[in-house]
Amino acid sequence: MATIQNTDPNTDSATATAPSFESALTELEGIVAAMEAGQMPLQDALDAYQRGIALLRQCQDTLTAAEQQIRILDANGLHDFDPGTGGEKES
Repeated sequence: MATIQNTDPNTDSATATAPSFESALTELEGIVAAMEAGQMPLQDALDAYQRGIALLRQCQDTLTAAEQQIRILDANGLHDFDPGTGGEKES
């Protein structure tokens, strides 16, 4: 019988801070692997699915925020590099 637990035993899911993107992704991969094995009781599978959805949303939100930051950085100062002049291209 496989069970899925929160990666930090000292936190309660209602008050826990969100794990890092990498931690969330690792936990999500573990949930998927455990569910694909097909050895979970129904209630454990439902709980794991619910946790997986929460982790997936967190990962998607983190990626969306990172994409937005990249767009802002790109719009505010990244320029094509021209190695012939030793720096940025003149616009």
